[in-house]
Amino acid sequence: MKTRSFKRVMVWELPIRIFHWLNVLSIIVLSVTGFLIADPPALMSNQEATHMHFFGYIRFIHFVAAYVFFFVMIMRIYWLFAGNRFASWRAFWPFRKVFWRNFWHVMKIDVLLQNEKVEDVTKISIGHNSVAKLSYIAMFLIAVVMVITGFGLYADMSTWWLPKLFDWVVPFFGGDYLVRTIHHVCMWLFIFFTMVHVYLVMYHDWLEGRGEVSSMFGGYKFVRDDRLRKEDKVKEIDTL
Repeated sequence: MKTRSFKRVMVWELPIRIFHWLNVLSIIVLSVTGFLIADPPALMSNQEATHMHFFGYIRFIHFVAAYVFFFVMIMRIYWLFAGNRFASWRAFWPFRKVFWRNFWHVMKIDVLLQNEKVEDVTKISIGHNSVAKLSYIAMFLIAVVMVITGFGLYADMSTWWLPKLFDWVVPFFGGDYLVRTIHHVCMWLFIFFTMVHVYLVMYHDWLEGRGEVSSMFGGYKFVRDDRLRKEDKVKEIDTL
């Protein structure tokens, strides 16, 4: 049986890991509180109404999580220019042949559940694979829509200048109903993405054994030493 040597490589820097887990927390809180706001529960109580503010707390938590989500997104945009090669905007640039070679390689493994007979290092990714990159680009655009519609709905009741920048959103869409619908659909897209994302991360962690899950805690992945040597010779794979 052939043995292989692996080297530990720092892939996800600390800011990326912080962004990731703040996003996880904010999306969970936004989804739960969003469901409650969309369909408030009927609370039966004999307590004096002036002493009850349950729904106000729910909305407050939703707004706080929304601000966290928004500022984390701004910080991640900054890190596209300040981060390492795995976090850089260049890693997400799709107009390269190597990007699409990796895309079809991942589709063959993840969707068709096939193995390639001949290994090709130009198809192997250390950071995000091309399918993940395309999905993150799509989710970023959905996040922008989520922010615009969310702040648009909040603008009328807010006194701060930031939400007021989105005063135009509700009139643009002709009323609250369509804006709320778009906001709600975006939430379901996030939930669907999360389920697929968690499954694929665990699948690749089991299939490749490179520390896919633990890398988002410690930042390191394990890469075969021979692939690292080949990577040094293949310039165009530098951002995969």
